[in-house]
Amino acid sequence: MLDTVLSQGVSWVSQSAYIRLVEESTMTESNLDDVKQKLERYISMTTKTGQQLAWHYEEAAFPYTIEEKSEGKGKWLYLKGNNPELYKYIVIGVGSETVMDEESGQEKEEHYIQVVLPDGATHGDKSKANEFCKYLAKAYQAKLQLFNGRTMYFYPRKP
Repeated sequence: MLDTVLSQGVSWVSQSAYIRLVEESTMTESNLDDVKQKLERYISMTTKTGQQLAWHYEEAAFPYTIEEKSEGKGKWLYLKGNNPELYKYIVIGVGSETVMDEESGQEKEEHYIQVVLPDGATHGDKSKANEFCKYLAKAYQAKLQLFNGRTMYFYPRKP
């Protein structure tokens, strides 16, 4: 997915997490605008929580600005940290790949949202990326493959 970025000479020794949109998900494919809307909803929810608590919770919950770089237009978003000592950056992109359907044995296209921690990302970035991954996976009722390789299921599973 981020091959375009890699080929542009940017240092991206990175870790990735994947939010996989499966048949049971609320959507079987997504685009960057939809992901951005979900992040904006997250910001809105944390802002309202902060208002209820009389605290600027949104600054702690989402310490980033959402930027769209021209080289990643339509392919990935860049979350730039507001406090470079604690939070530097996270990259979020969308893509698809051909996978083998376990039940039918047929190939099918599976869409995903990839969350990337570029080289130099902080522990704070990783914590926030895990939080955002869980939020997005829950919003899409998707399958989440975390940075550590573990899988979490947020969709209704067959008994």
